[in-house]
Amino acid sequence: MNRLLRPYGGAMGFNPEIHHRRSIRLRDYDYSRAGAYFVTIIAWQRECLFGEVVDGMMRLNDPGRMALECWDGLPGHFPHVKLDEFVVMPNHFHAILSIVGNVEANVGAKQGVSASPDSDDDAHGGNNKGEYGNNKGEAGESFASPLPHGTVRGSLGAIIQNFKSVSTRKINKIRKNPGAPVWQRNYYERVIRDDRELDGIRRYIAGNPVRWEEDENHPARVESII
Repeated sequence: MNRLLRPYGGAMGFNPEIHHRRSIRLRDYDYSRAGAYFVTIIAWQRECLFGEVVDGMMRLNDPGRMALECWDGLPGHFPHVKLDEFVVMPNHFHAILSIVGNVEANVGAKQGVSASPDSDDDAHGGNNKGEYGNNKGEAGESFASPLPHGTVRGSLGAIIQNFKSVSTRKINKIRKNPGAPVWQRNYYERVIRDDRELDGIRRYIAGNPVRWEEDENHPARVESII
């Protein structure tokens, strides 16, 4: 059942008009520490790659189902990750995930799996050299060290980079379009501070399809801004 969000006020509240538009990345914050995180990942050029909204409900196409499958499989490869509410929209993806337990111990348990370089595409559709190195993995499998830009193994950044890389490769197999970008290069994240905020974000995510026509990522709104 879809649930509509009544945004909370106050310093600890969740305001989608603010938190959608910019990263809330905190300087010097350790994104490998235990906690709950709200993430938003946008499709390349906000193209509606993943399906459509019909009567307030999201209808996934094959690429959309693959994106969901890759996300849903993360805990099987990152044992320190627990998934919460998430939704694949036509051109973006919202999710809550939690990092729990000892990150180093859990990540180490999965580090020995070799990647299978059966595609050239990285998280954004380029080749698997340069920004992301030469190592690839299946859904949730950690990148071999070193990670780009000093990213900590098992951290939120490493998890999202992995999801983007693996889902890009698999979606492009479906589209028969190797090397094409699927996701924008960055992502938006917010550290969830308390249960009140967590509940508000859960309701916001669950109600996203109902509010699609008012969404800032809706093609009509994107075109009007351009």
